[in-house]
Amino acid sequence: MRASRLLSLLLLLQNRGRMTAVELAAELEVSVRTVYRDVQALIAAGVPLYGEAGHAGGYALLDGYRTRLTGLTADEAQTLFLAGLPGPAAELGLGSVLAAAELKLEAALPAQLRDQGRRIRECFHLDAPGWYREADEVPHLPAVAAAVWQRRAIWVRYRRWYAPQVVERRLEPYGIVLKAGRWYTVARADEELRTYRIGQILALEQLDEVFDPPAGFDLARHWQAHSAGLQERLWQGEAEIRISPVGIARLQDFAAQAVIDGVNRGEPEADGWRRSVIPVESLAHAESELLRLGPEVEVLAPTELREHITASTRAMAALYG
Repeated sequence: MRASRLLSLLLLLQNRGRMTAVELAAELEVSVRTVYRDVQALIAAGVPLYGEAGHAGGYALLDGYRTRLTGLTADEAQTLFLAGLPGPAAELGLGSVLAAAELKLEAALPAQLRDQGRRIRECFHLDAPGWYREADEVPHLPAVAAAVWQRRAIWVRYRRWYAPQVVERRLEPYGIVLKAGRWYTVARADEELRTYRIGQILALEQLDEVFDPPAGFDLARHWQAHSAGLQERLWQGEAEIRISPVGIARLQDFAAQAVIDGVNRGEPEADGWRRSVIPVESLAHAESELLRLGPEVEVLAPTELREHITASTRAMAALYG
């Protein structure tokens, strides 16, 4: 445990430069006294580490000192290779950079860990997009990524789903998120923080204006809150249905988890069917989704949804004779 902490302390100083004992203690989740002891242990082991007192002081490594990654455990090395995502990296314009980084990582690892890292790539492959979904075309992704990194504002022509469908916006992109094979940017526009799908950007121009995200902005925390709010706003009503065992099985292939959970909470009937209440986005969406189950589901309520499905099935029957 202590050996791992000593290596973490060493890598923090190597990657970030000068850090105070308080900063190191916060990163390592230990007391300041423990940091003092760990620093002395590293110095005794021959690590060229020194400390300076005062307001601008702290601990630092002598210039030019680098440590090799021989302190990695097998699990840590495997995790690093598993985290390398060639597809997203290539879309960001970093495919060659990722390949070079993996080569350097391999060169720094002992032979045993290097072989285990290669096995990870041979045994696991991450395919982020869902089934039956076309890959998102994102020609402007590298430019958005550059703007995020450089904190530069951008002008975009953007296509959205409601009228007017094509709009122009000045954006301050704070970060990029890859969700289910789709790339998004969280950006400030018109004094509001919004989410834009990068594949819907039709044109982009980088501006000379530099911006600073608000203090304390955390991309992961913001996305989590945004996703939770989106999920809450998604469901606009409920529908009562009867669904057969075959319908329940088919539902697993395409329905949202909230719908599946609603079905599972339903009451079994004597014939094996289940009477359930499920959330719905809209009448039109519910109709299209439930029609996919054919005769394996019956809508009981609301009346308007039942009437829509009745009209659609009668039209289908007339079409097919």
